[in-house]
Amino acid sequence: MVTYWDEFERFDPYKYNTPSLIQRLEGLLGAVMFTPSVTNTPNQVQAGIQAAQGRIYNLREERIRRQHEPALEVLREKLSRAARTPDESDEQYEHVSQEFHDTLNFYRQARRSIPKPETSLVIIDEADRLRMASLEMVRDIFDRSEVGIVLVGMPGIEKRPARYPQLYSRVGFVHEFRPLTKKQMLSVLRGIWRPKGVKLPIKLFDDESLAAIVRITGGNFRLLHRLLTQIARVIEINKLDHVTVPVVDAARESLVIGVA
Repeated sequence: MVTYWDEFERFDPYKYNTPSLIQRLEGLLGAVMFTPSVTNTPNQVQAGIQAAQGRIYNLREERIRRQHEPALEVLREKLSRAARTPDESDEQYEHVSQEFHDTLNFYRQARRSIPKPETSLVIIDEADRLRMASLEMVRDIFDRSEVGIVLVGMPGIEKRPARYPQLYSRVGFVHEFRPLTKKQMLSVLRGIWRPKGVKLPIKLFDDESLAAIVRITGGNFRLLHRLLTQIARVIEINKLDHVTVPVVDAARESLVIGVA
């Protein structure tokens, strides 16, 4: 659901946005992600979540603008041309003017019909940073909007709400993300996923290098991200055309990850 979240956070309705970007981001309309600052207050948490939801409103508004802007642009040109041409009759000018304003009012009505920017899910990353007052604000948002809340944090985060019955009674379940299994790791490496900006086609890997990557990372996805990024750097510096075990080892030695 949040595959393009980085792009979504950078979405600016006041800049040109390609149709392909709009289409990719439309799949995110059901959820927003929010990361609180290290020091936060309840008002900052509320404002941050509302700002993320506001981007969804901007995205919907951009889609509607793209639907109506071409027709409005044509009518603006007709209206301008009619105003500059002395031979144009008042009746024709009034006709173009009325058509323009009818189209403009239809566009404005479409904008007003955009629903309130609430979502069905709010994902809060780095939830360990939330103090109790901020957690109370999250609970209040949950109670008032019935939006689903996902708190993502380090192991043990589930113990904090246990001391606060009002909050704990609303916790549906706790899920612990475990390290990827060998099968899952190989599935990721053989799939299309790569760290952003890293281009490593799967054909560059042989079975031994894949096994070395699985052994070194131990199923840690963040470590896999760092290792693949470093492997790409080693290949680029040495102008190599494929990944070998020595390349993987060289990448590992440049990272602070210990001995595999």
